[in-house]
Amino acid sequence: MKFEELNSQLVADDLQFPEGPLYLRDGSILLVEIRRQTLTRIFPDGQKKIVAQLGGGPNGLAMGPDAAIYVTNNGGSSWIKREDGLVVSAGPSKDYTTGSIQRVELESGNISTVFTHCGEFPLRGPNDLVFDRTGGLWFTDSGKKSADGQLELGKIYYARLDTKEIHCAHKGMLVPNGIGLSPDENTLFVSETMTSRVYAFPIISPGFLAPVDDLWSKDNKVRCLGPLPGLQMLDSLAVEAGGNICVGTLIQGGISIFSPDTDTVEKIPFPDQIITNICFGGDDMCDAWITAAGCGALYKAKWPRPGLKLNFTL
Repeated sequence: MKFEELNSQLVADDLQFPEGPLYLRDGSILLVEIRRQTLTRIFPDGQKKIVAQLGGGPNGLAMGPDAAIYVTNNGGSSWIKREDGLVVSAGPSKDYTTGSIQRVELESGNISTVFTHCGEFPLRGPNDLVFDRTGGLWFTDSGKKSADGQLELGKIYYARLDTKEIHCAHKGMLVPNGIGLSPDENTLFVSETMTSRVYAFPIISPGFLAPVDDLWSKDNKVRCLGPLPGLQMLDSLAVEAGGNICVGTLIQGGISIFSPDTDTVEKIPFPDQIITNICFGGDDMCDAWITAAGCGALYKAKWPRPGLKLNFTL
């Protein structure tokens, strides 16, 4: 399938590195603008409203069981404008201290910080998040890139809002980015940016993954989808109702659709090198909104299959 065949339309432009789109039932889209450091609401006619000035580097968002918006904030990045016009991140900002999980009340815009640490360990670069049906919060921490380009290894965390408990469910990934749940919530999908792979982790109970410490073990049940051919990287993701994983794709921009059943990948190219994310909505869940960070735009398209409804929506 081609971009043009999706009956796509430009909803809004002049966005500063948009990410994390979330469909609301009135037809508007919430997203973060990482470079502008805002939670922004885009209405169907393209009008924009700044809901909250978040600071740092708001990277992803989701609605929680209390109807508040939860934001993964990577703590802030520095930015450079390339000769070809692309604006890209270039390591931590000068005022970076730590990453965080933030809570925003949608109507008032009031902001509070929920997590900055897991025990003694600071959150480094929270990236994407998803709530399970029990109200538990899965999120990725991509780590941070040093000024000389060195990457930290990333982690997957699970947190409870009701008890303020948080623990590391998995570590040692090379820039874990997008995160989502299978329709039956028995599997956690995580995209790994630098390797262009999607990992499928079996969930043994809320917040706990099947042991993956010994990758050589024949009992290891973690599955790996991908990698993509050529020079490509993966960003954030959404899951279709049928279980396919739709992942924003960088460098050769587009949406890569991974099938966990057949281990195949379908690629829908987009006219932007930095496609960061996708979300689904509408009455039939076949409307898709795609964030194109290279040109700072939000697109709406008709998707060939319905997306998976999130556990908490408004």
